[in-house]
Amino acid sequence: MSSLLAVLDAIESEPAAVELRTRSYELLGDLAGRTVVDAGCGSGRAVAELAERGAHAIGVDLDPEMIATARRRWPAGEFHVGDAAELPLKTGSAAYYRADKVLHVLDNPAQAVAEARRVLAPGGRAVLLGQDWDMIAIDSDEPETTRRLVHAKADSLPSPRVARRYRNLLLDAGFTDPIVEVHTAVFSDDTALDLLRRITDEETWLAEQVERARANRILVVVPMFLVAAQAQPEATPQRPPHPHPPLR
Repeated sequence: MSSLLAVLDAIESEPAAVELRTRSYELLGDLAGRTVVDAGCGSGRAVAELAERGAHAIGVDLDPEMIATARRRWPAGEFHVGDAAELPLKTGSAAYYRADKVLHVLDNPAQAVAEARRVLAPGGRAVLLGQDWDMIAIDSDEPETTRRLVHAKADSLPSPRVARRYRNLLLDAGFTDPIVEVHTAVFSDDTALDLLRRITDEETWLAEQVERARANRILVVVPMFLVAAQAQPEATPQRPPHPHPPLR
């Protein structure tokens, strides 16, 4: 857990990552006094940042150790152990919903998006953010091996290509007016090596990347999908017109 947190902290501290989180908050809307649920909140950084912007932010994560870390780091925050597919919130109780690098670890991302729709009030907004694991680009002298390793990592995840489906998942769940953005995260320092070690432990291939890092020649590029959409009220069934009383 400590090594994973160190990698996540390094990635989330990158200027591009900070800008991307900020953009995700902008796409939610006016945060002041609004309830925001951050599904898969991890160590709680986004919950703290949302609270700083005036939101009532609620972090939910299935991992008790992550929630313990979040509570330790951000003692003023509200955090719950819970499943993204079964959030501990009442129907229609949130103004905004956010899921950052979460849906790819779920067997059924559509269920989580449907749950987002349930907890959102009419007119609320959802923002989904994450990478497509098949689209990671790595500069290497062994392109075939690199391609094999990237796809092997992708295939080890429950939903590695879900990011390209964000728009359609939201539409299928009853959201409207989706906004789709693709941002590029570029890593050319030791953080790139940390990321590559999460992809593979193949020593020979990694040795080349270590040498690239020493020579300032390492490059990893990760497209990040950012999609926001509006929760529309469900249609209210129309009563049939009352028949006129018969004429007497």
